[in-house]
Amino acid sequence: MAKITILDHPLIQHKTTVLRKKDTPTAVFREMVEEITMLMCYEALRDLPLEDVEIETPICKTVKKQLAGKKMAVVPILRAGLGMVNGFLNLVPAAKVGHIGMYRDEETLIPHPYYCKLPADIEERLVVVVDPMLATGGSAIDAIAQIKSQGATNIKFLCLLAAPEGIEALSKAHPDVEIVCANVDEKLNEVGYIVPGLGDAGDRIFGTK
Repeated sequence: MAKITILDHPLIQHKTTVLRKKDTPTAVFREMVEEITMLMCYEALRDLPLEDVEIETPICKTVKKQLAGKKMAVVPILRAGLGMVNGFLNLVPAAKVGHIGMYRDEETLIPHPYYCKLPADIEERLVVVVDPMLATGGSAIDAIAQIKSQGATNIKFLCLLAAPEGIEALSKAHPDVEIVCANVDEKLNEVGYIVPGLGDAGDRIFGTK
């Protein structure tokens, strides 16, 4: 069973409520997605390894901690995942960025890949896959399978909202991938949308609703 981490920090919950409101303007929605992602990454990367390093302050030499050379990559699932990239890069500006394109058949709800471009050394990196919504889980499952096929073994999946059905499906397909989310909602409706959810994240991020 995959590790599931639910980040219930008050700031994350408040900003997610702003996202859910149907009258939240596009600019505010986009800003909230970026801010929530940054807050989530702060917690999701809590287990990064550290090493001792000798430095010199204006007062004296001392030994303190720094990141132990951990390479990272953030991989958004297009297109909604793009809204989460800047929030991640605000904390980890040296991370490489990959892209995976998926579209969902509105009748069958089956995801179809159309693009995949990852850093050449993806197998050496901690890969954080980002998508605002984990609904049926199909897109996340296929995206992670593509990333694994190129050699990556250390993967986390980061989302704002998740349905129980999506968590179950992703956990079963990729039990080695930690799922980090801000909210677990009630269910999926008959057309595969999260309830109560926030609507179509891509449309709301890019103003195409």
